[in-house]
Amino acid sequence: MSTVTYIFGIVAALLALIAIIELMRRGTLRERHAGWWFVGGVMALVIAVFPQTLGWAAAAVGVVVPVNLVFFVAIALLFLVSLQYGAELTRIEEKLRVLAEESAFHERRIARLESAVGRTASAADDDAPEQEGEGL
Repeated sequence: MSTVTYIFGIVAALLALIAIIELMRRGTLRERHAGWWFVGGVMALVIAVFPQTLGWAAAAVGVVVPVNLVFFVAIALLFLVSLQYGAELTRIEEKLRVLAEESAFHERRIARLESAVGRTASAADDDAPEQEGEGL
């Protein structure tokens, strides 16, 4: 491995970790969503600093070409992130459904109250002219 490639790998992994941490710091990415991304960034940094670990891990798992192990792990991490987002989306959809039902209930209740107040006000308006006429 050339020195340029070695340095590029380390810099790329560090930039990914810095980006993840910065997104968490700004509140753009929450901790519960950043877990798998952080794991992937740390793994990339370890492999960038110690490239021989990739060959060792590939041999330990029985993968002939170490790059195939990188692709497999990347796909696995993306699958886990997708699964986590799917579960979160399901929870959010359920909360949204409940909120929509509550909102519809409150809108119906407000409409009933407004119509009751309107009937009461119109009944009071109907009585008011008669009282004025009687006073003359």
